[in-house]
Amino acid sequence: MPLGGTHAPNVLDVLQRMTKLHAVASPTLDTPARRYGNAVLTRYPVRAVRTLDLSFRSREPRGTLDADIDCGGETWRVVATHLGLVSSERRAQVEQVLQTFDTPALPVILLGDLNEWFVYGRTLRRLVTHFHRASALRTFLTRYPLFPLDRIWVHPGERLMRVDVHRSPLSRVASDHYPLIAHISAPISEFASSIDA
Repeated sequence: MPLGGTHAPNVLDVLQRMTKLHAVASPTLDTPARRYGNAVLTRYPVRAVRTLDLSFRSREPRGTLDADIDCGGETWRVVATHLGLVSSERRAQVEQVLQTFDTPALPVILLGDLNEWFVYGRTLRRLVTHFHRASALRTFLTRYPLFPLDRIWVHPGERLMRVDVHRSPLSRVASDHYPLIAHISAPISEFASSIDA
């Protein structure tokens, strides 16, 4: 998500004002000319925020935003990420991300643009060791959606009721990826993520 730069407005500030939601950001590139990274918008209070640098060799900087969110008295760990374009890069990044889930006390939502379009690719097979397989819905490109690049995974898996793609004229203008909506059982009724806006 572009977060702003010298000549661009801070997109996250604009979204926070428009939606009146809490916003947290984790820039993966932060220079005077360009700032982008991962962000989470939520109506629930954010209790803690951690970041994880997933940069791989000389590839484009990548990272993860890991936030503890108080969802009506139950704390959920929400992990937002955008993985790399090369399969070896994604495999290394997934291993790093999974190492952070060694504290199973909290339920986890992992979401983002995984850049993995092969349903049986190594990246997704590795994630299935920690998460139940979630729906692979086509989100990219909005002009003609062919690839399920964006995912929402939940642990424990039985809390995930279903995942839908939000298709609307406005979502086609907002991004080249359609957003996903995950419906999660109580005490959270619904958690929505606009991915790669």
